[in-house]
Amino acid sequence: MKITDIRLDRMRLPLDPPFYAAWDPVPRGHFDATLVTIETDEGVVGYGSGDTMDGFEGHEHLFVGRDPLAIVNHVKTLETINFHAGRYWPVEAALWDVIGKVSGLPVAGLFGGATDRLPAYASFGELRPPAERAEAALAAKEAGFRAMKIRVARERLAEGIAAVRATREALGPEIALMVDLNQSWRMSGDIAPALDLASVRRVAAELAELDVQWLEEPLPQYDIEGVRTVRAQTGIRVAGGEMVRTMRELLHLLETDALDVYQPDVVLSVGMLRARTLAELAFARHRWFTPHTWSNGLGVLANLHVVAGVGGGPFVEFPYDPPGWTPERRDFFLTRPVGVDGDGCMRVPDAPGLGAEIDHDAVRRLARG
Repeated sequence: MKITDIRLDRMRLPLDPPFYAAWDPVPRGHFDATLVTIETDEGVVGYGSGDTMDGFEGHEHLFVGRDPLAIVNHVKTLETINFHAGRYWPVEAALWDVIGKVSGLPVAGLFGGATDRLPAYASFGELRPPAERAEAALAAKEAGFRAMKIRVARERLAEGIAAVRATREALGPEIALMVDLNQSWRMSGDIAPALDLASVRRVAAELAELDVQWLEEPLPQYDIEGVRTVRAQTGIRVAGGEMVRTMRELLHLLETDALDVYQPDVVLSVGMLRARTLAELAFARHRWFTPHTWSNGLGVLANLHVVAGVGGGPFVEFPYDPPGWTPERRDFFLTRPVGVDGDGCMRVPDAPGLGAEIDHDAVRRLARG
């Protein structure tokens, strides 16, 4: 079997109303996605998506004509390209989709098949006043979620902590809550200073009193000693690693015992194969593996297959913040949006590969020039 073509379809979905994410100071009136399609000479087609894939054109020849099942070599090739250019891991996801279809198995089965169902946590994206955030959390609980994550902006700390407190009071103790400070990476143009260690320590202490399961990205990625200090002095778990670019950097975090929860997004960080290796090493240290999933439905599925394959958790991230951010908006080029069941769990599709069906009419209709 040989790869005969790699095609990129870029799409844009207008958003009305715009979605304002806590980590992005510019309200977005649209959502962009790129679909990667890999075709083979035996008629097997694989799909992947995640990052924008900007700048990938010109690298197709490194894959076309080669065996799609030789995944280790393809991963090594992507690592060499990523050194010079962007995050092109959706190519690997599309290759795994091909491999699953050839084998007749869901990709999670190829990654170990530890489980076919995982509890999801509702990952809220917007900054909302305390009462409004608590109301949205109650609606998420009604939708089946038993865990939720709230983002707190460094420039609006008091409001953010108040939102967590109001949510805890509204939900009671049985719902797991997590908090994300988003201090490890920045959107383009954001040069404002990060919160310092003393400020983060105070935040962490307050959140620990509210029984927050983990504090995500409390400090810049390089401040390993500071992150360890926060954990040691407050007892709160720390999470991170979602956008780390290389396996070597993730291994350094693991070797220095920087984190309790490892979150590399398989379509934005180091890919599926490397993330699986990281997960096994994290488990050996009695740490959690529960990847970031903020891209689109195909990206969510790629992460779900890896975390379910290795038996990670205790939750899988599910981007969710109606009305601005819904499965239907996020997964606009799929025939069916990726969702959760009535118990707030995500199920691994039982179809071979990643289990996604593409709405090709939507791909054509929303094509971005």
